[in-house]
Amino acid sequence: MTEYKVKSTDTRKFSLTQNDIILGDLTYEKWFSFTSEIILADNSRYQIEPKGFWGTTIEVRDEKNILLNFKMNWNGNIIINTKFDNVENHFVFKPKGIFKSTYALFDTEGQEILVIQPDFKWSKFNYDYCIITSDTFNKFANNELLLLATIHCANYYMTMMSTIIAAG
Repeated sequence: MTEYKVKSTDTRKFSLTQNDIILGDLTYEKWFSFTSEIILADNSRYQIEPKGFWGTTIEVRDEKNILLNFKMNWNGNIIINTKFDNVENHFVFKPKGIFKSTYALFDTEGQEILVIQPDFKWSKFNYDYCIITSDTFNKFANNELLLLATIHCANYYMTMMSTIIAAG
């Protein structure tokens, strides 16, 4: 198992660290926007943009290719599809626990491969996160990109649920 921390510097920027070493940043274009950018420690850049008529599918791309996409399905889970180095993988991101305040990522066999624990910071009025990954997760390619994409999923999920609650 490996532990990562994600700290928000404001409502738009989240930094992924392991043992106080910055692995990458997720930066939103503006508050409550799904458009964002991931910049990893090696300076590789990835754009995150909503696609489709309602913007319900989110794509992560490098300069040329779509590497990852995700979409919330009818039961509130987020289906993530990746294509790293011509290898496709499929994951399910969903809330867990009594109050659905923790999130988990599952592989195609239904094995939990990472858990995200949000930590609301009143002083910043935003979330920091703790991520625990399994040894299975650590075998996947592009881990840092996938970790920051799951943070985007957590933010996406909380935004969608708060919108539904506010509309109800």
